[in-house]
This record gives sequence, C-alpha cells and structure tokens, in this order.
Amino acid sequence: MSRLSKKTPVLQRKNRSGKNGAVAPSRSHCAPVELRIEKMVQGGDGMARLPDGRVCFVQGALPGELCRVELTFQKKDFTRGRVVSVVEPSPDRVAPRCPLYGKCGGCSLQHLDSQKQAEYMARVERENFRRLAHAELPDDFVIHVGSAWGYRNRARVVPQFGRSGECSGFAFREQESNALIPFENCPVLTPALNAFLQGPARKIFAPGLSGQGRFSRSRDLSLNVFDNGKGEVSYYYRGMPGKEFEKNAVSVVEIAGRKIESDASVFFQSNLGLLPELVKSVRSAVDEGLSNGNACNDWLIDLFSGVGFFAALLQDKFKRVTTVERDEGCLKHADVNLSVSGSGNTAVENVSAPAEEWLADHVVNIPATLIVDPPRTGLPGEALDAIVRSSVKRLIYVSCDPVTLARDYAKLAMAGFKLERAEGFAFYPQTPHLEMLFILTR
Repeated sequence: MSRLSKKTPVLQRKNRSGKNGAVAPSRSHCAPVELRIEKMVQGGDGMARLPDGRVCFVQGALPGELCRVELTFQKKDFTRGRVVSVVEPSPDRVAPRCPLYGKCGGCSLQHLDSQKQAEYMARVERENFRRLAHAELPDDFVIHVGSAWGYRNRARVVPQFGRSGECSGFAFREQESNALIPFENCPVLTPALNAFLQGPARKIFAPGLSGQGRFSRSRDLSLNVFDNGKGEVSYYYRGMPGKEFEKNAVSVVEIAGRKIESDASVFFQSNLGLLPELVKSVRSAVDEGLSNGNACNDWLIDLFSGVGFFAALLQDKFKRVTTVERDEGCLKHADVNLSVSGSGNTAVENVSAPAEEWLADHVVNIPATLIVDPPRTGLPGEALDAIVRSSVKRLIYVSCDPVTLARDYAKLAMAGFKLERAEGFAFYPQTPHLEMLFILTR
C-alpha cells in the first residue's frame, strides 16, 4: 500500500471558487435556478442541465431531485453549483448526522442514506467504465461495505492554540484552502481517536514540552493519528524528536493472522474493519492464478508496496518476493514485516526505487504474480509499457481512483489483458471515494 500523501482522502472540502478565468458569480447577483438532477457523477455531485444546455454539477444533490441551485462556478461548457433548497427530495435523502456537514465538507455524502451509498457508487462506476474504457464492468461486480460510522482509523488534524499557548483542540483543514474547521467529535473517526484528540493529544503540544511551544503559531503544523484497531493510538508530527517517534509513532496492526508494523507518518489503510475483505479477495486472486497456471510461485512482485503489506501476507506462497517502494520510511517497516512474516524459505528483496523505473529495467521474463497499488494518478506510462512487454499473465490492480483505473484498463485491454473480476471497497463511507480491485489476465 502506498504512502499517506498518495491516497488517503482527507476530511476536507473542495474549493469551488472560480479559477483559470472562470466566472464565480456572487450570491447577491446570481439568483438560484431550479434544476432537475439527472444522475450522480464521479465525486458525488448530482448532474443537471441549465436551460442553455450547459451541464451543471451540483454539490449536495441526488438523482431525481428538483433543487434550487446557486451557481458558484461558470465556464462556457459547464457550471458548478450547490443546493440552496430541495423542492422535491429523493426518498434516499437523509438528514446529515454531523453538525459540521457543509462546513467541513469532508463527508460530502451524508445527505445520502448510508445503506444506499454503495448502490449509487456502483451505478457511477459502471457508467465511468462505459465512457472512459468503452467496457462493461462484470455483472457480478460488487462493492464491499462495513460500518458506516466510527470506522476511520487514521486522520490528519491541525492543533488549535489558546492565548496562553495551550492546545485547546483540533481542526480539519479545508482542501485547497488555509481555512480551518474546529471540531469536538468526528462521527466517522473511531471512538479511540475521538477520545485521544479530546484528551491526551492536547498534552503533546503543551507549552515547554520537548520544545513544541515554538509551533504554536504555525499554520503548517499538523498531527497524524492512527488507531491500530485495538484502541492503541499512535501519532506523528513533523519535527518529532527521535525518541518520541520510536515510543509514540510506531504501531503494529494484526490483519488476517499477521502482525504488520507501520507508523503514523506513512500511509496505512484507514478502515481496518473492512481491510480483511480486501485481503481475502487478493489472496483468492493469487491462489486462483497459481492453480490455473496464469502465474507461478517463482516470483511475487509488489509495486508501490508501502510497508510491504500485501507481500508480507502472501510471502509464504512464493519462492521469491520483490517489493518496490521509494519512500524510505515505508521501506524500514517492509524490512521488518517481510523478515518476520514468512517461513524463512522465501528470498526477499525490498527495493528503494520509483516503481515505474524499476519495472522498466526489470522486464519480467517469467509468469510472475504482479500486484500494483499506485497513487491516485494511476500507473505511469513507463510502468504500463513494461507490463505490456513482460511475460506477466496475471495482474492484480488495487486502485484508489476508479477514473485512472478505467484509463489504465483501456490501455491494458488493447495489449490483450481481459478483466476477470472486479470488486469495490467502500473504505470511506459518507464520502464518494471508492477503492477497486481488478484481476486482469491474458
């Protein structure tokens, strides 16, 4: 799994202000328009059409609804808006649970019934793949779901300070903005994280302790917190002293019978309750490939491997394992995770390199099992070319962005890969973010 900066959806809101010469009408000069919402699109907005034919992406709207919409962004070919009022609501609309909904904006789907969110996202992704990849998702495409609230095991927050320099609480930072949204209790965070932020975390920034007081006026200061699933919270902030890091940043998570080491400064999946479902699906895909001959047990390659999560869980099935990750913080944990998780009969190599460069220089000449877990930008062109040139017959693609997955799939399909199985994982309920798993063979 990749680093925190790559793929963790932050609890933030999008900046809808005009850019690149676009006109952002002021509220006082732009009367709301009444629009019928046609469908939901990628990102969770509703889509409607203005009387002049332009598409309007409406924040906070659901398909079928008749809404009064304030336009917030206009260009010649499309516009954006937000719901002012709902004239005819969808039966799937619910009252947002969080009092900061619409202010913090992190959980932008709270107006949609939690039990319906996966169903809506499945429709969005089916349309995405028709439009972007000119392909159909399998009939049995399913989105795995878990708890809708209190599920999130990690977060990045900004400390707030009082006049005397004491830490008075925490806030989320708006996306593409320096504005801060203070909060007392976040309904998607685990109970352990909320309790930690309401008490012990405030002492981390107490004036005079380890010199943290010098950060009290810095808007760049943030705190990463992580609950390992057992209520044990680790944390990290930039400039953290080494001894404090070793004592308070490092954590161990137990998944599928394995103990995986990580720390709060690097990426680890934020929904530990649903993570075993992804592990189960990846293991199943590996076993199928080994049994049907699409792959052999000579070599497992894990690209964008993070702390070596998948490789550590699959190590015992292969004679050789190579992980590729350029984040040195992740590699330190990969060395630990792969040295202790296996039976000792597997040759392990943890490589520090950009995944695309390594793959381009090591074109596989045996039917290896290849797992890729790239950032939101998807696979770099060099990596796609190397996969096409290789003898890999089975590719396990874990994606945090369905749009770039569709783009990459279209290129792989042209090279002879076929989609054997597709699954979704709703790791971030109340948001439109979705992770997907593709099993590709040729």
